[in-house]
Amino acid sequence: MQVGHTRRTFLQVASASVLAAACSAESAEVTRWPAREPIRPLDLEDLSGRRWSLPGLRGRAVLLNFWASWCEPCRAEMPTLQQLVELYGDDKLTVLAINFKEPRTTAERFAKRSGLNLPVLLDPAGDIARKWNVKVFPTTIAIAADGTPKWRARGEVDWSTAESGRMVEALFPR
Repeated sequence: MQVGHTRRTFLQVASASVLAAACSAESAEVTRWPAREPIRPLDLEDLSGRRWSLPGLRGRAVLLNFWASWCEPCRAEMPTLQQLVELYGDDKLTVLAINFKEPRTTAERFAKRSGLNLPVLLDPAGDIARKWNVKVFPTTIAIAADGTPKWRARGEVDWSTAESGRMVEALFPR
């Protein structure tokens, strides 16, 4: 660390390090959601034509998982994301699998072949990914049950670990 860094920067780095250590995949970088960064709007359609928005999910923890079928780490982590919903129940946790810039048929084929039961939302032009500052795939953004964003995981995470479970459980109402 260079001399002259502020205490705030040090604390942000330290917090990010603690969160990153909670993820078992070495390729994941987990950082707290920046305090002054507002939540972005989300209005997307899933494969069945249903529209999804964040206000409609208030009261549940939400993981926005940005992925693409060409992304091997995305494909690898998807089963453990699905297990999270099975473990906690969709009344407590919603995982939205947001497909990045692929045709509907590609996303449908992937969901069918992999047995994916998560809502697969379509971001055909990548507009939502851009608004949420997603540049790495997969990226998962965690939103607490009260609607506040808490952290972002860039890269593959094994969501079946105890550490990942604690991160998700911290999103639930107290």
